[in-house]
Amino acid sequence: MSVSAFVESLHQFLEKDQISENETIREQHSIDESYHKGGLTQVVVFPRSTEDTAQILKAASRHAVPVVPFGLGTSLEGHVVPLKECATIDFIEMNAVLDVSPDDLMVTVQPGVTRSQLNRELKKHGLFFSVDPGADATLGGMAATNASGTTSVRYGVMRDQVRDLEVVLASGEVIHTGSRAAKSSAGLHLNGLFVGSEGILGCITELTLKVYGIPEFEMAGRATFKSVENAVQAVVSLLQSGIPIARVELLDEISLKQLNHHQKTDYPEIPTLFMEFHGNEDGLAQDVEFMKEIVAMYDCEAIEFVSNHAERTRLWEARHNLAYSFIHGFPGRKMMVTDVCVPISELAGAVRHAQEKLLELNLIGGVTGHVGDGNFHVILMIDLSDSEEKVRANIFNESLVAYGLERNGTSTGEHGVGYGKQKYMQREFGAALGVMQQIKSVLDPQGILNPGKLLPAKGDAVDESVSKN
Repeated sequence: MSVSAFVESLHQFLEKDQISENETIREQHSIDESYHKGGLTQVVVFPRSTEDTAQILKAASRHAVPVVPFGLGTSLEGHVVPLKECATIDFIEMNAVLDVSPDDLMVTVQPGVTRSQLNRELKKHGLFFSVDPGADATLGGMAATNASGTTSVRYGVMRDQVRDLEVVLASGEVIHTGSRAAKSSAGLHLNGLFVGSEGILGCITELTLKVYGIPEFEMAGRATFKSVENAVQAVVSLLQSGIPIARVELLDEISLKQLNHHQKTDYPEIPTLFMEFHGNEDGLAQDVEFMKEIVAMYDCEAIEFVSNHAERTRLWEARHNLAYSFIHGFPGRKMMVTDVCVPISELAGAVRHAQEKLLELNLIGGVTGHVGDGNFHVILMIDLSDSEEKVRANIFNESLVAYGLERNGTSTGEHGVGYGKQKYMQREFGAALGVMQQIKSVLDPQGILNPGKLLPAKGDAVDESVSKN
């Protein structure tokens, strides 16, 4: 491997301002929003086209230089953190909305386009893109991690929105994984393979995505319950009833307390559901009355609705800013966010387990989640200078994952694996992990694409110390 020779070759086809060896720029591209640490990338490259990306990967392959794709660095499991000498490919300059097709309910974008940028453009056509992970991430990064978020209960996750990807492989070859057709019975499902692959199989340079018409009417609501179990059971019944829930989020007592403290709100500090409904005004009015009857069966203490845009925005801003409420509430500590996903019938027990484990291990944290699809998060605030506290935090994380896997869940519902949860892959997938490793070996024989992420290399020791307590 020769990084210097690789950088020298870049000057043959890139402009000078597309290549940066500035230490500050390199440092900015060697971290994400997680607590995971790694090394320092050697160079940051800014492609402006698919052809640039193909040439960069051809050069990387020729010089055996590892490359790490980079969006905005909002990942939470060390996805973009360098684990060895490497080059970082930042797609921020590939940020064009290439085509909007209202008749087909479809849009084609470059990977550096952000979610909010896309929705501003789509609004002109009465459309919106549904996936909302909270952070204003890039669409390329969202596809790479199969992002989801608050609206997945109604519209699905990132994988459900992708019609076609343009991907540059490790060799520099450019392929398309799908088409613009609504469905296909031809070939293997390459969209599903590359969405969620975290940059270990190729670099996404173009995405064709499904979009939706802006709902005629939107209504938000907030319901409080005596217990987490009651709140979750109410959601199960609401889903079974067919009421068109677009979002349904659970916040526990500690999360509400932190929210009130930081954002000067006065929400009751008991298990609470934040909800949103999309449809027509008359239909939603009937659904609301039906919903009140359902939640009353589960000892709902209070429920209120708002349809005013400003009030709805304020409610969801509070939910999306929950992480920052914890960060600002505990200066000097680092946020550690975990996520698991279980069958919804197991969700109440999983949340209760998390709350009890926090108390047992004397950790600062709160629980929130997309309860409509069984995905929940625990926000921990950790003192990284306290080695004993870090051990307790890791015990907590392992306990949470073990609980989920033992109940036919998954170690991560939306954050992805990165290298933070790589040690759980053998336990989650068993023999299927070997199939994934074979695919990786075929598409990236030198192992230069985001090395050390998602899949443990063949023969690597696997951490089987996941707590079962």
